[in-house]
Amino acid sequence: MAIAKRKPSTPDETIDIATRVDALDWAQIAGELDAQGCAILKSLLTPEECRAIAALYPDDANFRSRIVMGRHGFGRGEYKYFSYPLPALIAETRPALYAHLHGIANRWNEGMGIDIRYPARHDAFLKRCHEAGQSRPTPLLLQYEAGDYNCLHQDLYGEHVFPIQVAILLSEPGRDFTGGEFVLTEQRPRMQSRAEVVPLAQGDAVAFAVHHRPVQGTRGTYRVNLRHGVSRIRSGRRHTLGVIFHDAK
Repeated sequence: MAIAKRKPSTPDETIDIATRVDALDWAQIAGELDAQGCAILKSLLTPEECRAIAALYPDDANFRSRIVMGRHGFGRGEYKYFSYPLPALIAETRPALYAHLHGIANRWNEGMGIDIRYPARHDAFLKRCHEAGQSRPTPLLLQYEAGDYNCLHQDLYGEHVFPIQVAILLSEPGRDFTGGEFVLTEQRPRMQSRAEVVPLAQGDAVAFAVHHRPVQGTRGTYRVNLRHGVSRIRSGRRHTLGVIFHDAK
């Protein structure tokens, strides 16, 4: 089920998602990703767009599978993977973000001594995934109730992994839910883990490292390992859209 295009009611709403993505301060975003392993993309989606995506959750026709986290030791809560074709807004957002992130990903791989490079277009990267048997779509919609949480993890689905992903908060903190902060941890060699709590408003996104990223040390560049999760929901219901750029086996 595609999300229908809405009739614009304000000048800002006439901007399509690709134009909105292009207008972000990508130099600042790249700098924050380099320094912290994550960056906030402010007001990526409108409140109306957030509500429209969250409203898709009850209709299984939109999805290929449902995961109940407690059955797998992932935490508490549940999520569903979208099926192809993706809803229009998600289908447009994924390549628009990738177009700006692939250069950062290539630079990271170069810094870490990894030979893999990513093409400029997302469809070309998906072709690489599909030829390797990774053909199942990975964008997902997560739903948390009071008491739910997501354990620290990495979203690795096969040989081909794009090193950055994006999560978009669809619910409004303080109104729809309390608690439920996005958490990122980073493990550097021979050091204690560092935690980063990312404050998000409705429609904000966080771009973050999927697995590892380069850090410049006194003796050169080294890799640090990252995991992400969501702290316990104190009250209400929280929906999040996960935008992963590689597909799964």
